[in-house]
Amino acid sequence: LGASDPKLLATYDALYTRLTLDERILSAVEKETVWISLIATTREKLAFFHFERAASAGMSNSAISDALAIAAACESFNAFFFGYSAFVKWVPERMAMKRYSRVFDAARGRTLPATAEIAAAICHAGLRNANGMRIHLQRAFEKGATRAQMAEALSYVLLHRGGPTMVEAVACWEK
Repeated sequence: LGASDPKLLATYDALYTRLTLDERILSAVEKETVWISLIATTREKLAFFHFERAASAGMSNSAISDALAIAAACESFNAFFFGYSAFVKWVPERMAMKRYSRVFDAARGRTLPATAEIAAAICHAGLRNANGMRIHLQRAFEKGATRAQMAEALSYVLLHRGGPTMVEAVACWEK
């Protein structure tokens, strides 16, 4: 890209810097918690530098593992969703979502509740899972997340998963 269109590369670098390096609303720890959760959810091996940034921001290995656990808990959502969608007679929606919430709350470890919920909403956004995203959007705002925090975290989806995925995520939030 640098050889074929240096101006485009410079523009991309500026966008990348603004989205991921510049200080905006989220603290460095909040930012890297969201990034690590999203990276784990999408299995992006080349984004290891976010782990280095997390450590530089003061996150312990335990806190980094908690961010990974948020992603793991988000993956359990589809099993619970399937359970009540396919077997509602035995697994009503309320019961399934209550159990999912318990799994999620245990997985987040010591991550602050609002930060964990923001990260989970972004994990589901990155997977284009509107059902999971809606649950964590609501929970994030109930736990004190701000619109500005959510907007910043959602901007990471643009860089990491592309414009169409972000458009779907924004539409879910608006709905």
